[in-house]
Amino acid sequence: MLVNRIGDVGLALGICVSFLTFKTVDYATTFALVPCVIGKTITFFGFDFHAISVIAFLLFFGVLGKSAQLPLHI
Repeated sequence: MLVNRIGDVGLALGICVSFLTFKTVDYATTFALVPCVIGKTITFFGFDFHAISVIAFLLFFGVLGKSAQLPLHI
């Protein structure tokens, strides 16, 4: 289904950005390293976004798509 694929993309991108930021996908290590990357930004099409916000949004978007919640409900 399309909704599942959108969720897969969001989840995969969130994991990739998390790995690029923290060099790990282990949650315990990631949570411990959050204070170290508070000021880190990601530039996308000339706009700067906080890395933590991007990771949280993508993981949340992936969870929404995987559970078929609104706004991805068809």
